[in-house]
Formats: sequence, structure tokens, C-alpha cells
Amino acid sequence: MRATRHLTAVAAIICLVSTSVSARTVIQNKGSDTLVNVAQAWAEEYRNVDSEVAVAVSGGGSGTGIAAMINGTVDIANASRKMKKKEIKRAKDAGQNPIEHVVGYDALAVFLHNDNPINTLSIAQLAKIYGRGGGAENWSDLGVTVPGCKKGKIVVVSRQNNSGTYAYYQKAVLKTAAKAGVIAKSKYRMGTLDMHGSKDVVDLVEKTPCAIGYSGLAYATDHIKMACIATEEGKDCVSPSVKTASDRSYPIARPLLMYTNGEPQGAVKAYMDWILSDAGQCILKKKGYAPVRDVSCN
Repeated sequence: MRATRHLTAVAAIICLVSTSVSARTVIQNKGSDTLVNVAQAWAEEYRNVDSEVAVAVSGGGSGTGIAAMINGTVDIANASRKMKKKEIKRAKDAGQNPIEHVVGYDALAVFLHNDNPINTLSIAQLAKIYGRGGGAENWSDLGVTVPGCKKGKIVVVSRQNNSGTYAYYQKAVLKTAAKAGVIAKSKYRMGTLDMHGSKDVVDLVEKTPCAIGYSGLAYATDHIKMACIATEEGKDCVSPSVKTASDRSYPIARPLLMYTNGEPQGAVKAYMDWILSDAGQCILKKKGYAPVRDVSCN
């Protein structure tokens, strides 16, 4: 008899827990590796704002998030680049209506090993390093010798091609240089070391004297150097920072985006509104990104 009562009580508890879990609204959020850390921080803090809403965050790259939105498997796609025309077409063909939301700004930093004597690089020099047929194969081609880089060959670190960071760097650096006639085509050189995530880029450059890489500003550490970037050789350079990303004076500053299927409604709208509120934007700022407007944070 006691066993029966015990089993009945356990079943009731399981039922109560199941009902409680199923009653929660889950927002699926996927995409940009650049945004994944702040997206997770937003999701964690939002539990204190609305305990009835859970935000499930995963990375994988901007292309992965956008593909999931096209397939209708996420509520919000994070992206560090704009959707391509062919992606928008595929989305509409699938019955989706992608709406873009700017949730912050980022300075896409160019990282060098701490022992590298270079402090300033121009867009043209970056294109010569990263562009196919650019001509800069060794650090001596840029007039420097890097301590610890025995053979002098530049180790070119990039991102995988499903990354929004990869696509934005190609646009801001390689396409700009191709239009100016610095390189023939806006294609990446062969033989780059393509990292899955932004942190992987920073970790590799930090440990490799010969290396150069690019990644979001928020992934910078005290153990790595960030180059000051000039739009043209001989002109004043601008260092990556929250301020220079916010005012867009940094040459490789970019918007951070979230895409929804149509204008957000219900729980998704409440969450997006909170992200753009002072509370959400202060979390973004603390993670090293520039807010969409001036905010006062503790």
C-alpha cells in the first residue's frame, strides 16, 4: 500500500515538472560565432527578466544560423554579415520573410604576435597578405623581421567560409583593394589556416610568431597585439575599440545583426526589445562590443 502511494506521489511530481517545463516558451537562437558569447550572456540574464522564457543559444557561424532561419528551425538567426541576395531569395521561396535587426557594432581586429614589430597596417597591405596573388609571402615583403619567425614566412590565419567574419573581411579588405587595383580579384589566397571560431584565431596567433589573423574585438587578450589600420598607406591609422566601432571611424567596423522571420511577435518581440534596452546593450558593451546608441552602464 505504501509502495503504491509512493509511486503515485512520484508520478504526480513527474507530471507537475513535465507540465512546468512544457509551459515554458523556448526561443531558438543560432548563428554567428562572433555573437555567441554575448548571445549566451543575454540568454542567461533574461532568465531573471522572464522566468517563463528560455533562450537556447548555439553558434556554428552566420551561414549556419541563416540556413536554420531559412529552414524555419530557429526564431532568431545571429549574423555578423548581411544576408546575401540568394539567401533572401531562398528564404522567401521557403515562405520566410527575413527581417534584419542591428543589435550592436564590432571592430574586426587584425591580430599579430606580441613580438611582431609592426604596429600599423593599411588595407592594401592586408590585401597583399590575404589576397590571391597579393605578393606578400614573407614578413620581409613588408620590410620587417619578426623575432622567433625563423623562416620569415607569413602564417595567414583566416576563418571558415561559412563565417560572417570571413565574408565581411573579404568585403571590407579584399573587395576594397580589388576595386583600387591593389589585387586582381577579391579572393582569398590559397593555403590560409581556416579556424572554426574567433577564439581559435586569437589562440593560434598568440602562440605563433609568424602569424596574422582577424577576429572580433571582444576576443582580444593582453597577450596579443592589435594593428592600427589605415585606409591608405601614409594616412593616419585608427585602432580598434568600442568607441571607433560605434562611430564607424575604424575601417573594418561592422554591424552585428539578428534576423527574424517577419516582424517579431510575442515572446520573441519582448526578448528583442530587451536586447535593445539599456540593460541588454550594457551587457553587449561589457562583452567588448559597441552598443547601437549611447547607454549609461554601471
